[in-house]
Amino acid sequence: MQEIITRAVPTGVWIVTVRAGDKINGMTAAWATQVSFKPRLVAVSIAPPRYTHGLIKESGYYCLNLLSEGQKDLANLFGFKSGRKVDKFKGLKYRNALKGSPVLEDAMAYVECEVKDIVTTGDHDLFVGEVIDGDILKPDETPMIFRWEDFFGKK
Repeated sequence: MQEIITRAVPTGVWIVTVRAGDKINGMTAAWATQVSFKPRLVAVSIAPPRYTHGLIKESGYYCLNLLSEGQKDLANLFGFKSGRKVDKFKGLKYRNALKGSPVLEDAMAYVECEVKDIVTTGDHDLFVGEVIDGDILKPDETPMIFRWEDFFGKK
């Protein structure tokens, strides 16, 4: 059943970034989507054990950095190691969004969101955020689409 969902429901590949005090972190996520026009709401689903989860709860903000095709190395950097142990931003160019969330300069686009609701959905929490900042940084690029086998191999 999982294979059907991951193959039949395409999603982009995002780096979710957050700043809480002097701590910054980011993680790769595929479960992010727009959920409302008015107000402009975007949601991302994150498991509670993730370091980023706790930092978002602490700060009240997060930023979704959209990756484009060909950025698998960046997705892997943020996806397979914990920010508790590794500085994922070392050597990367980034700037701060309106409320301080890191914006990766190599991202195709970004939206920074203020958390408006947290909904427990099975083994993940859905952070619903209102968009407060954002931009398309590379309008001519094509978004990376998440495919299970690209990151985890064939089943």
